[in-house]
Amino acid sequence: MISLGCAKNLVDAEIMLGALLQHGVQITNDASQADVVIINTCSFIDSAQQESVDTILESAALRSTRNRRQAVIVAGCLPQRFSEDLPKLLPEVDAFMGVDEITKVAEVLRHALARRAAKILETDGRGPTPRVAVSHRPRYIPDYATARFRLTPRHFAYVKIAEGCNHPCSFCIIPRVRGPHRSRPQADVVAEARALLAEGVKELNLISQDSTYYGLDLRPRKGRAIASPGKFGAAVKALPPAATTICTLLRELNGLPGEFWIRLLYTHPAHWTDDLIQTLAQCPKVARYVDIPIQHIHSNMLERMRRETSREYIIDLLRRIRAGIPGIALRTTFIVGFPGETEDSFRTLLDFIRAARFERLGVFTYSRQPGTRAANMAAQVPDNVKRRRRDLAMAAQHAVALEVARSFLGRTLKVLVETKAGPEDLKDARVISWEHGPAHAPDRRLARLKGPCLVARGEADAPDIDGRVYVRGQLPLGRFAQVRIIGHTDYDLIAEPA
Repeated sequence: MISLGCAKNLVDAEIMLGALLQHGVQITNDASQADVVIINTCSFIDSAQQESVDTILESAALRSTRNRRQAVIVAGCLPQRFSEDLPKLLPEVDAFMGVDEITKVAEVLRHALARRAAKILETDGRGPTPRVAVSHRPRYIPDYATARFRLTPRHFAYVKIAEGCNHPCSFCIIPRVRGPHRSRPQADVVAEARALLAEGVKELNLISQDSTYYGLDLRPRKGRAIASPGKFGAAVKALPPAATTICTLLRELNGLPGEFWIRLLYTHPAHWTDDLIQTLAQCPKVARYVDIPIQHIHSNMLERMRRETSREYIIDLLRRIRAGIPGIALRTTFIVGFPGETEDSFRTLLDFIRAARFERLGVFTYSRQPGTRAANMAAQVPDNVKRRRRDLAMAAQHAVALEVARSFLGRTLKVLVETKAGPEDLKDARVISWEHGPAHAPDRRLARLKGPCLVARGEADAPDIDGRVYVRGQLPLGRFAQVRIIGHTDYDLIAEPA
């Protein structure tokens, strides 16, 4: 199994492996020895599509040299989006399956193996056509009873609380690929969390396309979003006391026994409420971390992106979050080079990045996706301008990140210790500053960080996307520990056991 793309895709891969194990299929880490290779693909933006296609072609090339009888299955977002075209474009593939078919992977696997066997025996150069198992309007959502083989380390897991998306963002293809938003029942999510904690998990990462929309589709009378502000921040209507929301879920998870973190990922700014801010502040097991993709701050860009928010609303929301949750770390993402983005609107974004001082920030260049509103908009921005703007935005954030890292010097943090740092982990880790400054350690300033070190994460560090804490010393792996920050690199911290 090769899983590409986001953590939501990884959960789908885990479910496919769980279904295969139930049918007696063995899993191997050696692709050349496998009877079947499954590539779980992403098609969100052009670079993700290219990575998916490259991986498919590489797998087919490896098969031709090492194991001609091996079947190749392509799953996930790429076939979900391009099911009509892929069989012609990728004749090397033996079966395609969409996001609704992940629990039926064993059946698809049998067809793929039969197709591959027939393909080897063909004499006319054609052979049987690949199986295409794709539902055009996805409806699947996993539940606690779904078999699953976790691919994450023992100490953390991803919990998919919902699937699909109802938002109208003009740049995004996800609602067409993943279908409408559909939440798992709260009791089902809690049952999964209990089982994971019993297995030794120390961090539950809650994921969906929009975690703040969780539960809204479970109401008897479904209406507009709980906190939808429109363009100008309309008032929020109260929900019935018994209504399921992300707040009720977080509070019940927080009440489970044990020492662990709950991390809330993928929140849409349009659905934040005062109740959510209070919930995060009052639940000590919820990590002081918020992932809230804003995408832009210029009002014209937000309107063209159909983000259902305004500049004024976002600025006020960030103020309320920081005031209501002391010590919160904010992560966001922005898109530069969106159609119609002028130099003036981009400068507005740059100024906002410098002023807002996000602890974590990513910048994407706009990727034109057929089938979206933005693909047909006028005033498309040239690629070289997109790249220049991304570089400038990241440079602005780099300066902020250094100040944020420097503010941690001398502080004690709770971290989750993950693994021993290897040469690859340390090769690009160059120390910018140490606690006592270069006068006390001139040979170590801007020096490459050397081992032995442990890799850990703090509350402000989500797996795989944020920074790390390198710990110089010995601590138990997969456990929480207190460390003192003694230095930092561009985006990572350096610590020693407290």
